[in-house]
Amino acid sequence: MSKNKKAVKPQTSSTELLETRDEFTQRLADTEKFVKQNRLLLGIAVTVVVLLVGGYFLYNYVVSSQEQEAQAEMFPALYYLQNDNLDAALKGDGNYPGFKDIVEDYPWSKGANLARFYLGTIYLKQGKYSEAIAELNKFSATDLIMQGRAYCLIGDAYMEQSKWNEAINYYQKAATYKANKHFTPGYLMKLGLAYEKANKNTEAIAAYDKVMTLYFNSVEAANAKKYKAKLEAQNIK
Repeated sequence: MSKNKKAVKPQTSSTELLETRDEFTQRLADTEKFVKQNRLLLGIAVTVVVLLVGGYFLYNYVVSSQEQEAQAEMFPALYYLQNDNLDAALKGDGNYPGFKDIVEDYPWSKGANLARFYLGTIYLKQGKYSEAIAELNKFSATDLIMQGRAYCLIGDAYMEQSKWNEAINYYQKAATYKANKHFTPGYLMKLGLAYEKANKNTEAIAAYDKVMTLYFNSVEAANAKKYKAKLEAQNIK
């Protein structure tokens, strides 16, 4: 029985080796040429990447630092607001900053966002309705209470200016934002009143009716029934 012959390895000619080496050399030369020709663009691209990465970490650091400081400095302003010392809550007392300072000093923090809500509340109490609207429109939240309340306060500011349609718009936003039995009935009552002021009695009746049917256990339900009956009687006449 004959022995198996050993597999013969394919031989690479010297010509093939030279061609392979030449191709590699040419690619290397082309790459070097491209780098030289586009050195400025490549440098800019690298710089941009470095700045983006560095900026991202710097931004997170600054935001985290601002958040801690803003929250710590907000307590005195809250104390003044709760005690109806509006000027101190707004501008500070010389030792501690007011809400206005917090917004200016820590603009990227959640504390500054919350400070805008309190600023809007203060301006509304002071009768500065345009300023109140501006601050409250910059405020944003995702919780059950604050955002709906902000919409309602903007509606209140427009009502004080006798801008009924604008008030209707924001009361609608308040009433439809995460509707619940605790706050929505009150927003609907204000919506109904705004409709009445705008001589839109049909819409006002619908708002009061919604309180009566969806929130019949609320404290607002009795007034809703009374206001609805009054408007319906006017329409009959």
